[in-house]
Amino acid sequence: MISRHISIEEEYIDKIQHYLDRNNGNIGAAIKEVINQAEKYNPYDTLAIDISLLNWMLEETEDVLISDAVLDELIDPKLTGSMDRLEKYVNNRLAKLGWDAKIVLRSDRDISPSNILIEIRGSPQKIKFIARIMSQYLVKNLLITSPIATRSVVNIGEYIKIEMSKSSEKESLESLSRFFGKMDDASRIIKARQPFWKNLIKEHHLTNYNMVTVHKNYFEDLLANNIPLGEIMIEILAKKPVQDIPLEEMLDLIKEVYETARVVEKVEIDGGNISLYHNYRTKDAVDKLKRILVMLLDANGHLYDAKSSTNMIILRHRPDVGTKINEIVDNLKTSKSLVDQELTMFATFLSGLKDMPDMPMSYAILGRRIGKTLMSEYKKENNIKNWDMEIFKRAIEAIDPKLHRQSDLKLENGVLKYSIIKCGIANETDKFNPYLCHTMRETFKGAINYVFGDNVTLEFNKSLLRGDNICEVIIRTRQQPR
Repeated sequence: MISRHISIEEEYIDKIQHYLDRNNGNIGAAIKEVINQAEKYNPYDTLAIDISLLNWMLEETEDVLISDAVLDELIDPKLTGSMDRLEKYVNNRLAKLGWDAKIVLRSDRDISPSNILIEIRGSPQKIKFIARIMSQYLVKNLLITSPIATRSVVNIGEYIKIEMSKSSEKESLESLSRFFGKMDDASRIIKARQPFWKNLIKEHHLTNYNMVTVHKNYFEDLLANNIPLGEIMIEILAKKPVQDIPLEEMLDLIKEVYETARVVEKVEIDGGNISLYHNYRTKDAVDKLKRILVMLLDANGHLYDAKSSTNMIILRHRPDVGTKINEIVDNLKTSKSLVDQELTMFATFLSGLKDMPDMPMSYAILGRRIGKTLMSEYKKENNIKNWDMEIFKRAIEAIDPKLHRQSDLKLENGVLKYSIIKCGIANETDKFNPYLCHTMRETFKGAINYVFGDNVTLEFNKSLLRGDNICEVIIRTRQQPR
């Protein structure tokens, strides 16, 4: 026993009165019990846990952020009022836990800093967890007053350095997810719908990942034997229309979406060119995929030439052909050039190229752009505000003579039957030209896409390309045209 003389104010005696009563007024015994109780509920204490189990738990929660409630219990949010106090608190907490780790917190200002440098030393698994907690704590608690984002993370074994600086709220949260919460969204989504994800993962695993996951609208177009006019998932990821996505970003998105959806096995990007590796067995399937990709990139504003082999599709960027197509389309808008004259010039241009592009695809893209241009000019000339099937019918009747076509259009109950009786361009010099015929067909598709988007269905009943003596298509609206 060690005897000490102490003085204590009355207010503190009152606070331990309960313990004094329990110990018959013995103040030494009362204080001893108070200390024992404090140790029992000390927030710095932790349950004894095997080091291998602790490391496993830390590893399994890597790249997943902890909840705000737990974060607030770990570190008092008010400590962001002083970087010095925060550093001392965390180091003291780590020492109490016996984690053998230490942090150094440097900043340009003690309060509301614009730049923060965090250095952490200790065992690799633990300091990665500490780095995540510290970054999440600072982002969360400085978000309103002085948003700060993670700029870089250097991880070298037993040393981690984190650089943070002033930023916007959006960038602050995005940087936290990018550096420390890569699996946070995935973990939360999987937990919310566990049966669905469990079955999906099981199916992918059992088929050795030979499954394709695509948007329902994309799949519907394939069932209807249509070429999807865009890639919905690409627009969702980019958060903007296909035509507004820069080419470099577009190619990266094609790689991400097509590999993740398992549409192809692998995508390689070489400058502006792109190669896709697949294991499809039929030529028709490969040709359709090739056409989908070329049309997708055309919607992005870039012309590509596509070639395929047994297990690969190669897409070459052809700005030379794209420039020529744009020139022809511009001529049709600004001059009195006739479509047949421009097509003849285009054919001459293509035949003069040393490495010939895919002829049908080039003509198809030209046709679509011509169709969109013709409808756009008709809309301006006639001051059209909103399209409907009747206005579209009148537009086709006005445009067809410019394309050297004789046609018959019948509109009944919102369904338009469009029959091409004679096409002077496709039958140029009384000799059927499949390329020009294909161009005229795509001109119509470009026109109808400009007016109705994907709100119509097309049913091709007859076609010169199939050997019929006329072309006939039935057009039905899915919903109100734009």
